[in-house]
Amino acid sequence: MASVEAGITSVFSDFQKYLTADQELGEQIRVCVRDIEQKSREIHTQLQQVHQIQNIKNTPALCARMKPEFTTIAEDMKKLAAIIPPNQYYRFHDHWKTVMQKLSFLTAFIKYLEKEELNTREEAAKMVGVYTNREEGFHMDLDDYLHGLLQLASEQLSRLAVNSVTAGDYGRPLRIAKFIAELDAGFRLLNLKNDSLRKRFDVLKYDLKKVEEVVYDLTIRGLKPAEQMEEESK
Repeated sequence: MASVEAGITSVFSDFQKYLTADQELGEQIRVCVRDIEQKSREIHTQLQQVHQIQNIKNTPALCARMKPEFTTIAEDMKKLAAIIPPNQYYRFHDHWKTVMQKLSFLTAFIKYLEKEELNTREEAAKMVGVYTNREEGFHMDLDDYLHGLLQLASEQLSRLAVNSVTAGDYGRPLRIAKFIAELDAGFRLLNLKNDSLRKRFDVLKYDLKKVEEVVYDLTIRGLKPAEQMEEESK
């Protein structure tokens, strides 16, 4: 009987060792993610300056200041990747998926401010210091990348369209409307499940509507740039 009790105790003792090691790993992950979250918040705060009237027409300088900040984030990502056991990325994914989505959004925002173009998943992953595909290792999950693009439209571009009018930049809202319309068309090509990404995408049509209302207001007030009207007439 004693030997049976000793055997059971030994089994549960092994379980406890496993749980303790798992908890310690979880804490290490949280510390790494917390550092990345703090740096991403700082970048986000700085990028908010684009909405100030004096900065709306000088976005390249703001982006140039922010891009080097991603170097330290890439270093932190490498530290995080180093502590994740092989083939256990998705087991711990919930720890960093929110900050990864935010980083996807921030890289997309910078790319848009610089060139008014869509940031690819490859560009976003490279800037953050991770891989693109799971086969390569620690990567930017496709859903996280797509969430970031939707955040770009809902959190920044619709607001930027309004503030651009205030700053006297009447051409930007039209370009933003075109960009969001193309983004909406792109998402409609995807067979999204009824999950958080689908729900976030459903909001995109309202973001587009907000910007289209700004464009409509410019049109009826006769403030639409002449070159834009010429382009539409062709």
